[in-house]
Amino acid sequence: MAGIIDTIKLAGTLVFALPAAMAGIQFLIDGNTLVGATLVTLAVLLVVVQHHLTTPSDLPELVAKRVVGSVVSDPESEDEDRDIVDVTPEDERK
Repeated sequence: MAGIIDTIKLAGTLVFALPAAMAGIQFLIDGNTLVGATLVTLAVLLVVVQHHLTTPSDLPELVAKRVVGSVVSDPESEDEDRDIVDVTPEDERK
């Protein structure tokens, strides 16, 4: 699941990638295939690299996600534990 920070990073990357891709498509339509293909390729690479690359500024965020993930338990698993009821047979109740 992508968080709000990941979404903002993607939006920032798309600010640069979309105009390059649109210009590349226009160059392709006009017949300048080398420049058009280069711009479209660079736009795609910009988004892919941003998504998969871990920079030193991303390390504190990754550490925080791991710490929060290990400290906060899953509420669904707690509900499953509460559903278990230990019932003794009637013979043992007497």
